[in-house]
Amino acid sequence: MGDLLGVLAVGIASALLPFVNIEAYLGVRGTLPGLDGVWALGFVAAVGQMIGKTVWYFLGANALSWGWVRKKVEAPKAQARLEVWRARTHDRPVVAGALTFVSASTGLPPFAILAVLAGQLRMNLALFLGLGLLGRWLRFAAVLGGAEWLSRLLH
Repeated sequence: MGDLLGVLAVGIASALLPFVNIEAYLGVRGTLPGLDGVWALGFVAAVGQMIGKTVWYFLGANALSWGWVRKKVEAPKAQARLEVWRARTHDRPVVAGALTFVSASTGLPPFAILAVLAGQLRMNLALFLGLGLLGRWLRFAAVLGGAEWLSRLLH
């Protein structure tokens, strides 16, 4: 239980603080003896990440009400661009969901940036959370499993 709480805490911290690297933590964790449940640990890490990314999502959603940000997007060109991207996000949820999943599972584009943009574009929160969680879970399970496999191969 303590191991799961530790993974959850590192997941949350890594989502909020760029200098905390969840992949490095899980890579080391995957090499330690007694790795029980690659899928369970990967899921808990993904839940932690999505808790933190939800903070970024809501920061992005509220950023347009901040004075200095609002000034940047008040220009007609910037406003038009923002509306075009909002429409694309809402009119093409499959594309928005695919981008979220790809970003969450590969890190390209960086998922932290995508979380803020998803909030600014008012992407469907359930879509963001669901596909982000799935992508992160697969990514973290792969890191844990890969580290465990390499550790066994080298020993």
